[in-house]
Amino acid sequence: MTDQDELRQSLEFYRDLGIRELRLRTVLTAAVEPVEITPPPIVETAVAAAATPTPSSLLPMIPENDSLPRILEDIGDCTRCRLHKGRTNLVFGSGNPQAKLVFVGEGPGADEDAQGLPFVGRAGQLLTQMIEGTASKEGIPIKRPDVYICNVVKCRPPENRTPEPDEMQTCGQFLFRQLMTIRPRAICALGSTAAKALLGTKEGVTKLRGRWHKWHDIPMMVTYHPSYLLRAYNVAAKREAWDDLKKVLHFVYD
Repeated sequence: MTDQDELRQSLEFYRDLGIRELRLRTVLTAAVEPVEITPPPIVETAVAAAATPTPSSLLPMIPENDSLPRILEDIGDCTRCRLHKGRTNLVFGSGNPQAKLVFVGEGPGADEDAQGLPFVGRAGQLLTQMIEGTASKEGIPIKRPDVYICNVVKCRPPENRTPEPDEMQTCGQFLFRQLMTIRPRAICALGSTAAKALLGTKEGVTKLRGRWHKWHDIPMMVTYHPSYLLRAYNVAAKREAWDDLKKVLHFVYD
């Protein structure tokens, strides 16, 4: 592929996002006094190009003054991948647009597809209990509306199957913009699909959970998806998920 072909593909990519003007910005660096901070222990995880929501060379070139309403407007009545064929409603996300904590799940289920909101079914009710119950026990005054919740894909996969890589790639550009617009203090990935999409790893939740990773310099914790915790035999996983959530809440809100 020639440089001209790559440039043409890049321009077509931004045209599809609704961007009509690109500006080059000059970054100036200056010496600053060091500031001592105490971040959580981070496990460096390489982000694979195939799992990155947009091509790695294009990541810095997002719309200036991006916002959640603008991202939703750019998605529009999306027909970019096959998932649109069976959807009732597009499920963008919900919660505080300036949240310090963002939860990322896999994709909408039947209840979410019907209501157009993420995590409103049984798994969503459990997630709400986890957030509010753990916060209450730990003395942290937050409720579900204080965080932001979204998914890797915005349309329900047929029969709740796992999203295909090309579907996650297509929707990933909008998830990337959501996270970069909110810029939370931490991200909590719910389940292996969200973890793999954000970290570009093939490892499962059991190996990833309980320790800090990093997504574009934002600390990220991986834990079990609430739907997995609904199964009666996953008692140990429930305890581990609550431990993960406590770590996240204390880091973000203490």
